[in-house]
Amino acid sequence: MTQPKHVLGVPPNAWFDDETTADISRPPLPPTIISLKTDTKIVRLDLTKSACLVIDMQNDFCHPDGWLAHVGVDVSPARRAIAPLQKIVPILRQIGVPIVWLNWGNRPDLLNISSATRHVYNPSGTGVGLGDPLPKNQAPVLIKESWAAAVVDELEKQPNDISVDKYRMSGFWDTPLDSILRNLGKTTLFFAGVNADQCVMVTLQDANFLGYDCILLQDCTATTSPDYCLEATLYNVRQCFGFVTNSMELFAAIK
Repeated sequence: MTQPKHVLGVPPNAWFDDETTADISRPPLPPTIISLKTDTKIVRLDLTKSACLVIDMQNDFCHPDGWLAHVGVDVSPARRAIAPLQKIVPILRQIGVPIVWLNWGNRPDLLNISSATRHVYNPSGTGVGLGDPLPKNQAPVLIKESWAAAVVDELEKQPNDISVDKYRMSGFWDTPLDSILRNLGKTTLFFAGVNADQCVMVTLQDANFLGYDCILLQDCTATTSPDYCLEATLYNVRQCFGFVTNSMELFAAIK
């Protein structure tokens, strides 16, 4: 029987239709199996079922003129993830692994942001908090489609990349991320970005709770927090939530 030609959705989670038939068998994509060395085990995985989440590599967290720098945080540790990402992201694109840019980008009216969350970022009401303009360039802090929420220039997004706005530390909270990944048939997630012990870790934990297989790329992940926060994050990922490796091991496995 010839498969209908009209495609509804994205393979492997797609129907194939014509005037008389709806083929909902969802044939799998040909697998691309690699063996990846991690800190604890050799992990055998299928790249056709994988995606890479790059979390919060945006101006407010990584640029010297961004919000974190404005409030006195040294953002140079966060920028250490840029160079490894510049190397591994094009390789993943080339072999068809989707790149998902998961950036903190609030609604301009902040109607979905609780008082408790707003308090975290401006507890006294006298500082520059969510939605307030940065003194240097007037960009509103962590607001969707602003300079503050944009990916840093060194990590240029491509048209086929996927962008998802998030509104909390977890990229799965009140966002379409889970639906997108399930529609794409992705079950293995590589994690990168900042801050390792905050948004990256919380998103990774939620992914684990939702049944995804989680792999943290250590050299592509950074934090402005003290070193012990990063060490605790790596320990907890290895112990409870997935695997830890680096972009060089991933590149070697792909090659």
